[in-house]
Amino acid sequence: MSKLKIAIQKSGRLNQDSLQILKDCGISIDNGKDQLKASASNFPLEIFYLRNGDIPQYLKDGVVDIAIIGENVLIEKGEGIAIIEKLGFSKCSVSLAIPNTDKYTGLDYFQNKKIATSYPNTVTNFLKSKNINSQIHIINGSVEIAPNIGLADGICDIVSSGSTLFKNNLKEVEVLLKSEAVLAVSPKISGTLQAILDELQFRIQSVLKGRNSRYVLLNAPNDKLEKIISILPGMRSPTVLPLAEKGWSSVHSVLHKNQFWEVINELKKNGAEGILVCPIEKMVM
Repeated sequence: MSKLKIAIQKSGRLNQDSLQILKDCGISIDNGKDQLKASASNFPLEIFYLRNGDIPQYLKDGVVDIAIIGENVLIEKGEGIAIIEKLGFSKCSVSLAIPNTDKYTGLDYFQNKKIATSYPNTVTNFLKSKNINSQIHIINGSVEIAPNIGLADGICDIVSSGSTLFKNNLKEVEVLLKSEAVLAVSPKISGTLQAILDELQFRIQSVLKGRNSRYVLLNAPNDKLEKIISILPGMRSPTVLPLAEKGWSSVHSVLHKNQFWEVINELKKNGAEGILVCPIEKMVM
């Protein structure tokens, strides 16, 4: 049977998060230490561990069929590669930063200035769209040091917590784009692998829906049941079961995690008691 070839980052946080989502999809990987290639024991999947910056070319050439990769890397190097699923982890931004001591008055700050970056295409396209002319210095490595050694006036790099900028006396001044891990597909993928890809994507979607949702159980007085049900934004409609205590019911529903506190407080105000909130491992729609 043909195997779907997937590339993931060789090391780092994206590597760990990628392996975790595959594990949550029920895929067991026979992975020895320092292996560059491994196979799943219970799913037709072969895993390639690659440098993040090399993955777009492997996708373009059809060496791998799919990849879990940062959206920022695809924007920089992955023209023509389709994204079929945003995965919700490894979120960051690609941003311009300058020394803390400099006063920032807007993008005109960068007019005729030197910018150090590992994302020359992204920076050039962004500045061109804003009619800003800058000199781009390509650096593969610790971009943050460039202003401190006089190599550049500012930098463009990925920003997550901002701690690296802080340590290097820099401040974020412009966000070029927001990024997260995505599932990307080679333009050369074989049609015979589509069924395997569909099954993998279905599993990933079920895991992501579970991660983004919470299962809620609560007790409600019957005379307030209609109002409580109207507050719950659940799936189709909540499950309502009578309790042993007369005049009370148990209500079961699902909430999006971002709606959680707002909805819970509203439920309490309207008489809900004994509210229990549980994580959801997977949710199949």
